[in-house]
Amino acid sequence: MIPRWYRRPGEEGVVLRKAPRLASWNKSTDPDQVRLREYLDDTAQLVKHRPAPGGPWSLLLEVGLPAGRDLVDMADLDNYAFPLATRLRDEDLVSVWCTKRHADTSRVVIAPAAESAGPGTTTYTVRTTASATTTAYKEQVRSAVVDAAAIPTGAVRLQLAFVVGPRRNWLNLWKPTIDALDPLLGRTREDRDWHPQDGRITDLGLHVAVDPSLGHDIVVGIAAAAASSCH
Repeated sequence: MIPRWYRRPGEEGVVLRKAPRLASWNKSTDPDQVRLREYLDDTAQLVKHRPAPGGPWSLLLEVGLPAGRDLVDMADLDNYAFPLATRLRDEDLVSVWCTKRHADTSRVVIAPAAESAGPGTTTYTVRTTASATTTAYKEQVRSAVVDAAAIPTGAVRLQLAFVVGPRRNWLNLWKPTIDALDPLLGRTREDRDWHPQDGRITDLGLHVAVDPSLGHDIVVGIAAAAASSCH
């Protein structure tokens, strides 16, 4: 039940023809949903003929934003990564990376997964027993970092490594887990629980390992630190 970490794909990848879109929960006819589907359809077609990685694989989405855009405000990376990972996912997807930077283009990389020794920074680990859809889950995750020092103002690199049972859709764990990290990231407002300053995350790595013995429990490894720069 030890979290497993993977390296960021280093391959060149392909430049996207349509700009990445954030997740949308609006009705299917909403313009945001329509544009999201168009982007996902086009990107899925773009990577369809890439060589199959074979076995466990990693996905990297590099989001290019306009030069005037504040990189540490809004544009939450999990909301960029979730739709594309959901569209491309199969049982062998074990690592998803997403970054944002000032650039005219965005790109996607699909590559064989390569394990790493770990993030190289302080790691917090928690085993949760509550449903991931509940406040109790967030409280259990927060308990792992509640005494940690807040990361100084500015960009943040975050990695989360999940260990789950075989029936778990680990992509659905991203948002509630990040929502619980306000002791590290800071709050958008002091009186609001579960609303961290997650727009600060400019480099996000998400990993999974499966352990049938866990049942419905989830183990989460958390590693966060100030980013050296915002590219």
